[in-house]
Amino acid sequence: MASSVFPLRGLAVALALAVTAGCTTMAQRPEPAPAPRFSALDIERYGEVDGEPFHVPAVSLEDLRPHNLRQLVDYRTKETPGTIIVDPKHRFLYLVQEGGKALRYGVGVGREGLAWSGSANVATKRAWPNWTPTPDMIRREPGKYAKWAGGMKGGADNPLGARALYLFKDGRDTLYRIHGTNEPETIGEAVSSGCIRMMNQDVIDLYRRVAAGAKVVVLAG
Repeated sequence: MASSVFPLRGLAVALALAVTAGCTTMAQRPEPAPAPRFSALDIERYGEVDGEPFHVPAVSLEDLRPHNLRQLVDYRTKETPGTIIVDPKHRFLYLVQEGGKALRYGVGVGREGLAWSGSANVATKRAWPNWTPTPDMIRREPGKYAKWAGGMKGGADNPLGARALYLFKDGRDTLYRIHGTNEPETIGEAVSSGCIRMMNQDVIDLYRRVAAGAKVVVLAG
């Protein structure tokens, strides 16, 4: 009897060791790589822009939150396609599309971007616009803005960036601007000055899609 029991026990131990070894081998397999935060399309959209009179560098996407990148989203509104809707509170700009959709862009919002709300129209579109600080900006920070009281020519260092849309209501300038920025890291943030700033790649895209005269609705901030 004893001679037959011990071999069976030995076999059981050997099987247990084999199973344990198999589990250990599986546990040591490398974990799958995490999904990339940004797609190849994102990288292409926010790369360096060619064909411009001034340099438009690529945006460092690692400095941005993915929800601030340009994307098509569900967006129910009574406004017609082609209308721009600015939401300063949540720091998004929407370009209304067909079928309950909108192109959504992340924006940065300055003090002037919170000073006005209502509906207006895009009266003027300008590429690489000149910029003149408002009297309020000069009064708040004269050391920073007074030297530009006569205006700054368009260019890579201009605070309005690569494009600007100028909003008028009933033929009068609202002093509200949708414009680019050379500080893409401020997108999604509250900033000290300016109206509604977009990454240069995004404001160039919006500029191409929007015609002069387009309706703009600015929600209360």
